[in-house]
Amino acid sequence: MDTTYWGRRFGVVVFKDVKTKKILWHKYINKKETLYDYQEGLEWLKSHGFTIEGIVCDGLRGIFSLFSSYPVQMCQFHQIGIIKRYLTQKPELEASKELLSIVKMMTHTDKESFTNLFITWGIKWTDFLKERSFEQKTGKTHYTHKRLRSAYLSLKRNMKYLWTWYDNKQLGIPNTNNALEAVFTDLKTKLRNHNGLSKNHRKTFIDEYFKKSFKQ
Repeated sequence: MDTTYWGRRFGVVVFKDVKTKKILWHKYINKKETLYDYQEGLEWLKSHGFTIEGIVCDGLRGIFSLFSSYPVQMCQFHQIGIIKRYLTQKPELEASKELLSIVKMMTHTDKESFTNLFITWGIKWTDFLKERSFEQKTGKTHYTHKRLRSAYLSLKRNMKYLWTWYDNKQLGIPNTNNALEAVFTDLKTKLRNHNGLSKNHRKTFIDEYFKKSFKQ
């Protein structure tokens, strides 16, 4: 499950089945995606007789607890993207360079190796992460390496959900949302050939694209 956008006021939430490769459900939104949108999709699937064996999603706040009754995999590429936004592509701090290097290995290694590297990094840089700076204007202190700390805490918080696919190999859960991202890329490429469509006509185009490309 994932959402793609055209600007800030138009997007579509999409559920795709890993096994059949079909688009099962989609919903148009004119705002930022919410937990309710995904809940609505899941309820629709259940009401139409689908068995939900697992979920692959991004790290939208609250989504893991909302779907805690299912095996939930956070898309590893979404997590890598979060870390890159905090650290940038070319960080200057040695600690940031090391963490980014570890994170880039996520999709190419196993759970035990990655976890050990992450724990080792955390131990090495514990004191560095705790460093604080004094701000004269306010008289208060703050963490010196805030972005690095945020990257570390994001990875630590989501670690449990980054390896669901590994712990449940019998379910065949993918570790990323790449299959859905490919759909979004192709859809947007085709829509660019039809610039100027009104919102309603764009919806019609998307509906037909899903019907023709992923027949139910």
